[in-house]
Amino acid sequence: MSELASIKENGKALSETNKGELLQYLTFKLIDETYGINVMQIKEVLRYSEIAPVPGAPGYVLGIVNLRGNVVTVVDTRVRFSLPECTISDDTRIIIIEHDGEQVGLLVDAVQEVFYLYQGEIEQSPSVGNDEALMFIQGVYQKEEELVILLELNRMFERNEALGIEAMN
Repeated sequence: MSELASIKENGKALSETNKGELLQYLTFKLIDETYGINVMQIKEVLRYSEIAPVPGAPGYVLGIVNLRGNVVTVVDTRVRFSLPECTISDDTRIIIIEHDGEQVGLLVDAVQEVFYLYQGEIEQSPSVGNDEALMFIQGVYQKEEELVILLELNRMFERNEALGIEAMN
């Protein structure tokens, strides 16, 4: 039996004990914080490539890239979260997600790993910071010695007009 089949089988048994659905998350770094995105929202992860700037775009929209003939808007995730801008390194990645039928790229410092957790293991996020930052957070998960901030990407892109995505695609 494969590891995934074993996990799913165990997930079925554990979900019956109120742990909920088995979820899979991709973790990435911004500065020293670890964030997680549900893998069901991710299309692919790319190495950093040249991004063409778009005049008049909001400050957190870096520009666009051509992905196999499709134009993809790239958002600087650090700027979107009101963090200081970063310098590009060999670890910098663009996580391609799909939102409302449009592909969007999220520039992150580094991609780490994929891990499994149960819906019931997600803790409510603490009420700290401003409302803008909190609206992107689905919850938190204590993974060994590390706290993972789980993002709700649908909330991040609810206000497309604020992102400038509608106007650019």
